[in-house]
Amino acid sequence: MQSIPARSAAKSVYVREMFARIAPRYDTANRVLTAGLDEGWRRRAIALLAPPRGGRVLDLCCGTGDVVFHLLRSDPSLRVTGVDFCEPMLAGARARAQREARGEAEFVEADVAALPFEDESFDGATMGFSLRNVVEIDDVLREVLRVLRPGARFVNLDVSKPRNALWRRCFGLYFYGIVPLVGGLVGGSRQAYAYLPSSLTHHPDAPQLQARFERAGFENARYVPVMGGAIAIHAGTKPER
Repeated sequence: MQSIPARSAAKSVYVREMFARIAPRYDTANRVLTAGLDEGWRRRAIALLAPPRGGRVLDLCCGTGDVVFHLLRSDPSLRVTGVDFCEPMLAGARARAQREARGEAEFVEADVAALPFEDESFDGATMGFSLRNVVEIDDVLREVLRVLRPGARFVNLDVSKPRNALWRRCFGLYFYGIVPLVGGLVGGSRQAYAYLPSSLTHHPDAPQLQARFERAGFENARYVPVMGGAIAIHAGTKPER
């Protein structure tokens, strides 16, 4: 039987390789699977972040840069760093930056549980549709807290579990049935798009994730349910000294 560290390492490798396979069609698949609604969800998350003018913002598990470019469209004075551990995703982000970046954007290959930045380096941090895929949520939350300046906010956007039983059942039919089928056709890997819904199964629901924010040390932890709770935007603030 594998030890916990060995299982964690295996998951990390699997997730990295999975995202590498779907990187070329990742953006197209996202738009098709959400009917373009994901763009509006990102805008809502950024509005909740409310970074200062000219601030330095970190986007975790940035993928091909969707949140990074939304941040720069909202305020070109921002300096945005996108971090991901999948180089093919970062290659896509850098290619998009030549066309879409309206400000200062850089992309760094790194593990979000061990960020290569000094303490208190950023005025805000975001993560979009990725916290379900990390090996240890609590480790990542503590690491995000470390690199934020006092008073800065972390905003996480992700799929969640609707509280209404009927809506939860309807969403489950879509997320566990349609997403693997359509994602496989559009994204090029049915296996990958079967994994992505399954990653929600053992992920904390919205109130539980809020409690994890609080346990990690964030103040004013809260969440905004979207789409009847099928999507949740969580936020927490690093305490002032």
